[in-house]
Amino acid sequence: MIETIRNAWKVPELKKKLMFTIFALLIFRLGAAIPVPYINTDGLREFLQGQSGTILSLMNAMSGSAFAMATVFALSIQPYINSSIIIQLLTVAIPALERLQKEGGEEGRKKIASITRYTTVAIALLQGYGYYSLINYYGLIDTAGMSGIWVGIVIVLSFTAGSAFLMWLGEQITEFGIGNGISIILFAGIVSRVPQMVSDMYVGVSRWMNPLSEETLAGMGETQRKAYESSLLHPAAIPVIVIGMLALVVFIVFINNAERRLPVRYAKRVVGRKTYGGQSTHIPMKVSMSGVMPIIFAQSIASLPATIGAFAHWTVESEGFGGGLMRLFDSSRPFYSILYFLLIVGFSYFYSTMAFNPIEVANNLKKNGGFIQGFRPGRPTAEFIMNVLNKITMFGALYLAVVALAPIITGNLIGIRSLAIGGTSVIIVVGVALETMKQLEAQMLMRHYKGFLE
Repeated sequence: MIETIRNAWKVPELKKKLMFTIFALLIFRLGAAIPVPYINTDGLREFLQGQSGTILSLMNAMSGSAFAMATVFALSIQPYINSSIIIQLLTVAIPALERLQKEGGEEGRKKIASITRYTTVAIALLQGYGYYSLINYYGLIDTAGMSGIWVGIVIVLSFTAGSAFLMWLGEQITEFGIGNGISIILFAGIVSRVPQMVSDMYVGVSRWMNPLSEETLAGMGETQRKAYESSLLHPAAIPVIVIGMLALVVFIVFINNAERRLPVRYAKRVVGRKTYGGQSTHIPMKVSMSGVMPIIFAQSIASLPATIGAFAHWTVESEGFGGGLMRLFDSSRPFYSILYFLLIVGFSYFYSTMAFNPIEVANNLKKNGGFIQGFRPGRPTAEFIMNVLNKITMFGALYLAVVALAPIITGNLIGIRSLAIGGTSVIIVVGVALETMKQLEAQMLMRHYKGFLE
């Protein structure tokens, strides 16, 4: 990877693209350090430390800790990702959008992109208002003598403007930089948390070796005590975490590049004195066809009760329905892991059927004179491809479940619940890095291609 970047730096055009991408990421990190006014960031950070099992921790990880610091980019590009998913689902459900995508050409794609942008702003407004309501409920807003409604408007619009700007910045990276801009911003946000993770591990080991007295712990509040206990880290856990993360990266790289190839042959056609066809090729079917989206959706739904409990001020010690719900969906309980596993498998099948249509592939093969040996063109070929797709999807779903659940199980064993989002983050980082390197190598190959005449 380092050699690829070094060679790309020698090509003037690619050097400009790399410089633009770096400059855009610097703007992103600068905005991630500018706090929104009227918010008690110290109190907010302390509050979120006790919310490691909720969707709030996932949003904080995806934003590069900007969510916990209540900065302008606190919502990150999550509204854009949610908007893209919603429009993608509606494209399948609404025939007019489906025709616009398939038959509209360049103008159709521009209209869908425009709809996605407007939807992003609407979702950002809703998430910004939800964020404001949360911090306002817990008394984390300092109005500084101003009217509460104007303070709320400033906070919500600041969050919304930051998310809209990141959407625009991601599109600029895609057009003038290297790789997919939205993925690059997501990648940068996750990687930026590495120094903080190392610092947290150092603090955890220090606290383990020099624990507080029972009197000091008794004088703490419930939230502070939980945050302190969850930060403790045994020194022997550090090599386990490092080795486990390296093994996870190797496993993700292997699966990410794995694919099932269906052999395809084309019948020979004689036109005049020339013979066409007769060659053999294959249909590549990636094992991890759905990417990381099943994990993100599954974690959002599985963490929804805990998130509702955070808004309703429920805890695992609460009595009645609220306390029972929080205990049932706590990330350290077996029920949460089982539900998480089932949701990952379900969303994996959902996304694979959206990304790959066996009937359409079989019809295209039949039109072009292609066939899979041993299966008649048409319906038998579609059924064979469907069977292969189901097997690959199951393997890919199990792979995603292992990657997602391994950090949760490990975190519960060693007492670090913040590891629950580790699998999702590693998949995103490794996937974006591999995809960006492939695009960089493809552009280098295109610029160094000499052609047949030389």
